[in-house]
Amino acid sequence: MSGTSRIGEVMALDRLVHEPARLLILAVLANAREVEFGFLEQVSGLSKGNLSSHMSKLEAGGLVEVKKSFRGKRPLTELRITAAGRKALADYRQRLAAVMQELPEAPTPRK
Repeated sequence: MSGTSRIGEVMALDRLVHEPARLLILAVLANAREVEFGFLEQVSGLSKGNLSSHMSKLEAGGLVEVKKSFRGKRPLTELRITAAGRKALADYRQRLAAVMQELPEAPTPRK
């Protein structure tokens, strides 16, 4: 496949995964059995509302599982990546690596 057609594959990247905040969420979840909402909030630097919105999109896409419960009297939200989420992340990584490999090296600036 030629470099130009590989570069064109950028448009075919999974947009649910490609969005930076969602990519970060999936990457964190891929490295843990389960993660609390508060931890993700700290790690990502996202506001509660923004994180919640991205979480909902990932859940609707079947990439994460959200479990709500209580710890004592306090609400607790835990997230876990699903098998479909792991596959989507692996596919994304593979496709992006292939695209990046085809990009020409940037010329070194002359002094």
